[in-house]
Amino acid sequence: MDLGLAGKSVIVTGGASNIGRAIVLTYAQEHAKITLADLDVEQGEQVAALALKAGAESVQVVKTDVTQLSEVEFMVGQAIQCYGGVDVLVNNVGWDKLQYFSETGPEFWQKIIDVNFVGMLNCTKTVLEPMVQNKGGAIVSISSDASRQGEAREAVYGGMKAATNSLMKSIAKENGRYGVRCNCVCPGVTVPDTDEEMSANSMWQDKSAMFTDEQFGKIAKSLPLKRLGKGQDVANAVVFLSSQKAAGYVTGQVLSVSGGYTMIG
Repeated sequence: MDLGLAGKSVIVTGGASNIGRAIVLTYAQEHAKITLADLDVEQGEQVAALALKAGAESVQVVKTDVTQLSEVEFMVGQAIQCYGGVDVLVNNVGWDKLQYFSETGPEFWQKIIDVNFVGMLNCTKTVLEPMVQNKGGAIVSISSDASRQGEAREAVYGGMKAATNSLMKSIAKENGRYGVRCNCVCPGVTVPDTDEEMSANSMWQDKSAMFTDEQFGKIAKSLPLKRLGKGQDVANAVVFLSSQKAAGYVTGQVLSVSGGYTMIG
């Protein structure tokens, strides 16, 4: 299906690894112009090369720490300079480390807040002005099913993802009159298959710190679809929601892509 994304200017934060990598490569198949924003430029360039082979009209990699507003402003400026504007922003950057809340402290909390929420604030604020001026655009933020149900060892992370859901709904209400749509995608456990799918900063570099193989197996068996998520599962939903042609009347929604982990009406 032609989703009408050919030639569109798309920003994907954290596009060098796992879910972000899959998102970049899926936009490439739609022949988009892609700005891949990531701290790991080397890995980002490898993904960019794959994206060009997959059909992207153009790809640029911009080293970006999304927690720093000045770096986000530079990155968005590069997208506008190279591609004439920003049609789609995918807020994909995220980070977590599984720990019981009682074992954590302010330094850990602040990192979770900065990476998962402040970074999203910076990116969303910076693209809104050009989107409003152009009278259209789509913002898709990667949340988590931990935001919808609560999950042990993900208290602060889940809280920030719940805040993401709420913020996107508010931004959708404020800016719908300008043709700007905002939605969230909530993955469940989504694990990279190979090392090449992970950047140096990926929280999946040490999978055993997240779950044991036995736990991965138990999680899969507990899901209605009986398997863990893949980056492509999430990418498909993101690209659909960003398409004006396919989802032009969808805004302010939170969509779980988690194999049935949550079923919230």
